[in-house]
Amino acid sequence: MLMAITLKKAKDVKTAPLVATGLIGGWLTARETGIRPLGGVILGAAGAYAARTWHEKTGALGTTGLVATYLGAFGLSHPLAKKIGAWPSVLAVTALAAGAAAVADSK
Repeated sequence: MLMAITLKKAKDVKTAPLVATGLIGGWLTARETGIRPLGGVILGAAGAYAARTWHEKTGALGTTGLVATYLGAFGLSHPLAKKIGAWPSVLAVTALAAGAAAVADSK
């Protein structure tokens, strides 16, 4: 039997925690399982759910900027990790992206 899933209204979702879940949770999942694509699933699912809210609150242009920030943070974490280490890198880019999301959440 299939069950329906009811999502919270987009405007009621706080996206900063979703961003943190996607970036930290995705990295940690990939690291602990050794399955990088599985980390990508976490990253993608959290980002897609956040983008739904960003679109509701900021429109297409704001969503584009926030998605670019989210994906840019993911991309930046890799070279940054070579300079400062994995955990500091993931935490730094997560703070940046979650901060941008928190600004959108306040709308």
